[in-house]
Amino acid sequence: MKNSEKIICQNKTARRNYFIEDTYEAGIALVGTEVKALREGKGNFKDSYARVKDGEVYLYDMHISPYSHGNIANHDPLRVRKLLLHSREIKKLYGKTREKGLALIPLKAYFKNGKVKIEIGTGKGKKLHDKRQTLKTKMDKRDMEREFRRKHR
Repeated sequence: MKNSEKIICQNKTARRNYFIEDTYEAGIALVGTEVKALREGKGNFKDSYARVKDGEVYLYDMHISPYSHGNIANHDPLRVRKLLLHSREIKKLYGKTREKGLALIPLKAYFKNGKVKIEIGTGKGKKLHDKRQTLKTKMDKRDMEREFRRKHR
């Protein structure tokens, strides 16, 4: 069977603000109408983060808008959601978050074989000069590609 992935939402500022070292794929425990809302593309990662607490990984501040055809039993948009990982991965993440400056950042949410998956990464925050350097190398690379295309017309 083909692994089909449909991206729901991405954290566009994560790679701009952090050096992402490792990435992990995690399931997410959802309730009620959250999956239906995500199928409509109603997820948002703005200011969201993950944290290891009591041997479990939780996702904070991920906004899933209420389902449009829901009723009084609609979900709370900003509730804390549990991420589903293997225990050895949780131990590894716990060890990394104890290091100085490392954080767990959600990178994207997507459907994989009908299940909602979250890609989280361990990242170290960028300083202002790091962001400038990244932007400079990106611009240089774009200029080189543009010059290459111009010469080979």
